[in-house]
Amino acid sequence: MYMLRPLHTELLMEAKKNTISVLMLPWLAHGHINPYLELAKKLANRNFHIYICSTPVCLSSIKKRVTEEYSQSIDLVDFHLPSLPNLPPHYHTTNGLPPHLMTTLKNTFEMSTPNFSRILQTLHPDLVIYDFNLPWAADCASSVNIPAVQFLTFSAAVIALGIHMYDRPGEMFPFPELYLREQEILSLKNTVPGWKFPFDEGLRRSQDIVLMKTCRDFEGKYMDYLASLVSKKIVPVGTLVQESTNKDDSEEIMQWLDKKHRGSTVFVSFGSEYFLSKEEIHEVAQGLELSKVNFVWVIRFPQGERINIRDALPEGFLERVGERGIIIEGLAPQATILQHTSIGGFVSHCGWSSFMESMKCGVPIIAMPMQGDQPMNAKLVEYIGMGMEVVRDEKGKLQSEEIAKAIRKVVVEKGGEAMRKKAKELSEYMNAKGDEEIDGVVEELLALCNNK
Repeated sequence: MYMLRPLHTELLMEAKKNTISVLMLPWLAHGHINPYLELAKKLANRNFHIYICSTPVCLSSIKKRVTEEYSQSIDLVDFHLPSLPNLPPHYHTTNGLPPHLMTTLKNTFEMSTPNFSRILQTLHPDLVIYDFNLPWAADCASSVNIPAVQFLTFSAAVIALGIHMYDRPGEMFPFPELYLREQEILSLKNTVPGWKFPFDEGLRRSQDIVLMKTCRDFEGKYMDYLASLVSKKIVPVGTLVQESTNKDDSEEIMQWLDKKHRGSTVFVSFGSEYFLSKEEIHEVAQGLELSKVNFVWVIRFPQGERINIRDALPEGFLERVGERGIIIEGLAPQATILQHTSIGGFVSHCGWSSFMESMKCGVPIIAMPMQGDQPMNAKLVEYIGMGMEVVRDEKGKLQSEEIAKAIRKVVVEKGGEAMRKKAKELSEYMNAKGDEEIDGVVEELLALCNNK
């Protein structure tokens, strides 16, 4: 049912004496398990012992990043889900999961509550930190008298808007810069697993506080409004951007980028859960071609689909762009690429982790939101002035000319200077702050554990 790695239970228990032990349960997605690992490292550096509990396929994606430095303070705990005929173990993650199986994955995770209870009874941590969609984790912790706190990897603005829409229908949201178009509301309902607004129950079960991957400096007013809606203290944990990966893993890409002029290239990626349709691939390709800007483009297909990249692209596209572009299939070292000096823009779906990475690296965003919270994040990008959203047609479809226009404005033209400057200023400010927020997080968590 579960397995502790890399030490046996007895040794783990000995290792964590005189420290606070925390068991983390993230949602089964790269955009969630990565910030959970980064938070684990920050807490481990402050004498916490961390267990990260997830499915083997999810843990395999972060195993290499639990380096020797953290081998005694961070342990990975396998959480096995039932292997259903249409959901074998390699599908126990949203990464590459065919979209129609998303609700099945959520329900299967919830069906495994008894496994989680057994893990809690074995490890008996001082605290549980759990993700959205997982209110049952808080119930399991409460049943054995362990405090549980929710850690959300979304923006405070998005959660505040969602709770407001859910709790106060028909009432105007107090921050008009954030709103949803009709098609975006439909998209949100279609892409959030098991729609009923999925944050409500988990937020209300969180004990006294809610941790959020954000910074008070640019989300303070949304944090305060959210706190008033859910009667919890909202505690920011900072950007939690992961360190650059081993350069050896991306040597070929880095060498290609080294040949490009400073700020002359865009990085194009739509995250680990969204797969462009053939029509969308063609519009993006034609937009990149029309922009005449260098690009690194990550294209992904659902697991099990055998599609040749060349067949998915417009005929002759690769030959026409030549050395101006490079295409990567699957996953790419995003943080490493964004930190390269030749990157001048990020064509992004505006997932919150990508938003934060772009801000930390000082790269302005060309926003092309696709689903879920992304349209709201895109509006936040424009509101704080570090990028712009690509204009779509009246049916919400991408247009190659508008993609090219946005890329050129943000990366090349004089009209984008303010966005480029704002992105750089935000980066300098965020990097100067360091781990300021984590000290506040530690104080709150210690108080919870001491009062239980």
